[in-house]
Amino acid sequence: MKLAYFAQILAALLLLSEAASAQTATGTIQGRVLAGRKGLELATVAIPGTTLGTSTDAQGRYELQEVPAGTHTVVFSSVGYQLQRRQLTITAGQATETTVELTAVPAALAEVVVTGVSRATEVRKSPVPIAVLSKREVNLNSNGNLIDAAVKGVPGLSAVTTGPNISKPFIRGLGYNRVLTLYNGLRQEGQQWGDEHGIEIDQYDIDRIEVVKGPASLIYGSDAVAGVINMLPRLPTGSAGQLHGDAITEYQTNNNLLGTSVGLNYNKDGWQYATRGSYRLAKAYRNALEGRVYGTAFRELNLTAMAGVEKTWGSTHLYATLYDNHQEIPDGSRDSLSRQFTRQVAEGDQDDIKNRPLVPTADLNTYRINALHQRIQHYRLLNRTRLKLGAGELQALLGAQQNVRREYNHPTAPTQAGLGVVLNTYNYDLRYAAPAWQGLETTLGLNGMYQTNRNRAATDFPIPDYSLADVGGYVYVKKTFGKLDLSGGIRYDTRLLKWADFYVGTDSVTGFSRQLPAAEANGTDPQFSAFRTRYRGISASVGATYTLTERVLLRANVARGYRAPNITEVGSNGLDPGAHIVYLGNRSFGPEFSLQQDLGVSAYLPDAEVSASVFNNAIDNYIYQARLNDADGQPVVIVPGNATYQYQQGRARLYGAEITVNLHPKALPALAFNNSLAYVTGLNKEASLLETNGAAAKYLPFIPPLRTRSEVRLSSQQAWGHLTNTYVRAVLDYNATQNRFYAVDNTETRTAGYALVGLGAGTSLTGGPTKREIVQLFVQLDNVFDKVYQSHLNRLKYFEYYAASPTGRRGIYNQGRNLSLKVIVPF
Repeated sequence: MKLAYFAQILAALLLLSEAASAQTATGTIQGRVLAGRKGLELATVAIPGTTLGTSTDAQGRYELQEVPAGTHTVVFSSVGYQLQRRQLTITAGQATETTVELTAVPAALAEVVVTGVSRATEVRKSPVPIAVLSKREVNLNSNGNLIDAAVKGVPGLSAVTTGPNISKPFIRGLGYNRVLTLYNGLRQEGQQWGDEHGIEIDQYDIDRIEVVKGPASLIYGSDAVAGVINMLPRLPTGSAGQLHGDAITEYQTNNNLLGTSVGLNYNKDGWQYATRGSYRLAKAYRNALEGRVYGTAFRELNLTAMAGVEKTWGSTHLYATLYDNHQEIPDGSRDSLSRQFTRQVAEGDQDDIKNRPLVPTADLNTYRINALHQRIQHYRLLNRTRLKLGAGELQALLGAQQNVRREYNHPTAPTQAGLGVVLNTYNYDLRYAAPAWQGLETTLGLNGMYQTNRNRAATDFPIPDYSLADVGGYVYVKKTFGKLDLSGGIRYDTRLLKWADFYVGTDSVTGFSRQLPAAEANGTDPQFSAFRTRYRGISASVGATYTLTERVLLRANVARGYRAPNITEVGSNGLDPGAHIVYLGNRSFGPEFSLQQDLGVSAYLPDAEVSASVFNNAIDNYIYQARLNDADGQPVVIVPGNATYQYQQGRARLYGAEITVNLHPKALPALAFNNSLAYVTGLNKEASLLETNGAAAKYLPFIPPLRTRSEVRLSSQQAWGHLTNTYVRAVLDYNATQNRFYAVDNTETRTAGYALVGLGAGTSLTGGPTKREIVQLFVQLDNVFDKVYQSHLNRLKYFEYYAASPTGRRGIYNQGRNLSLKVIVPF
């Protein structure tokens, strides 16, 4: 992929923008933010749609510099207060003085987000449930990765895991390519079809996570039928002309994780720059039953850079990221009696699974990555541009990504990759927000992508070389009728997927399989015969929010989602070494279409926030994995030691509910008691499958059990000397027994319920005349009682070679007790 050429083009655009706007005049906004006639510390002052923003000091004073001359809407906000908007006219070279007083209300009453909708929208005004997770909420928990952080904070969100550093998000029982993951609005494309393919994003660089729970195909097209997770990076803050940043250090005791990150940012005259470097490494995790789990260590490097400009005409920002991860591959190989982990040292007929050697203790307790591992490199270039066109606005997003994945699974040839694929993706997104007319807000959009995949120097080929082209357009409208907000739209998508004949033969030198040019095939049948098809679909949405009172709102939404099959569902025919699965696709699959209904109510009361949502989702052409058996009912084994799964297509229905009750009594302002419940049931509605398999086929795979989470938090309401933002917390996370699972051919089994207790505390140290933060400290103890358990969505649960075990426990168990310490030094 010509990333260098792409970077040169975007750099040239930035230079042109600088030259065109170098003479743009700016002014300053300054003043105080008050609460009860006293200065409000750490309130936010920002101009929506731009990256201009600052925070108030201990006396509530603020100064927003480098504001382009002209008229702007300025938003003043703080957690626990009703935000205020002011229309201000900025004069070049002058300071505009403005003082505002905020009124205390529940924090969620006026949260603003932009994900999954056409324009900036308050959470409570969205007909589709939206959850927001701040950086501070992420820091409160110890996390193996960013998705785990979101799961702990958003009811209805779960994750299929393969060890501590690989989590695939599921929303209301739907995952894989049904959940669209975004980095700053750019769809993440990194071979996400695989079970062991995680999210290639630096968790230390993310400032905010926004989750749309429900079909978002209208705005984003295919792959958003379950919802959207948008991870937004930090933007430059602080006074102009000064270098700012932070240094982060993290340690976790369970797998001895070490994490470090340093970020720098600078802004002046409307120009903004930021960069960050992060590095994490961890040993194999452990639990009370198995000790250290062989094959779960990892090492991860992230680099990020941003340059941008904010002027009266709009803004443009260029992002570049690099992700490089070495991730071990667990397989669950053990000694049959001692249940100690063993390791593969031979291949083929020479590999006697029952007599593999034990893993030495030194190889379990090390940061060194073992020979059987995967290496994932992800490169990303992203340009976001916003142009003011009179009363309207045009937003453009251009992105280029390259994902290089190699999975090393040959113990006799450790430098030979079993899987080696290179995925290049080019994304575009144009969105025009037209001026409001008669109270009607209209947005027109066009987006899509072009993608190519190539196998490189591999021995296993689960998918062919292919190319894919997506394009879709939509119109979205919104209008308010007094207390009633109506919104909706329609979209049309098309996807072209194709590949040529793909041949595989034996390398006479190595003895492994290799890709063959067509000229060397000598009349043999291709492993993947040529394929070309086009998928089309219409998606639509209509929703309403009714403000019953200022504190009680009702929501309803009906949406039709569309998803084209991904490459493995259609074209797979081979072993994925990292997953230990042989995948078999089906070329006859058509697109999935879902019809989902959402109903919800939210109450923002003086002493509590209460919300409840129910949903019902019917899916046609639902695609899922099922183990393949022969005519005698025995598992089909194509590659020894690896399971064989074939994709199926049918009809499905999912329904469930989410409830949150967050108590914050005015009489005890330091106390917060937060509670959530999430429940989903997934039913297989394909008549032929039910007739053949009966009750075993009743439920869908990968459905999370009923889950509740309760947290008691005590937060200091005033500074204790130099300590501020001090808190202590206790968490109870309960997952019920999952008796509703896809039992055909033992694809899934029952999972026992469990409850995990967590304890945490934190504070910030301030200093100097402005009492600025010098150090932030977060301590968290998870799984306090070292509970031995298996999550129903833990793939390692099924990594087992024997029909029975001496302990009666099969598969690999989740992580045990873990103490996490995180220190952040802002400067």
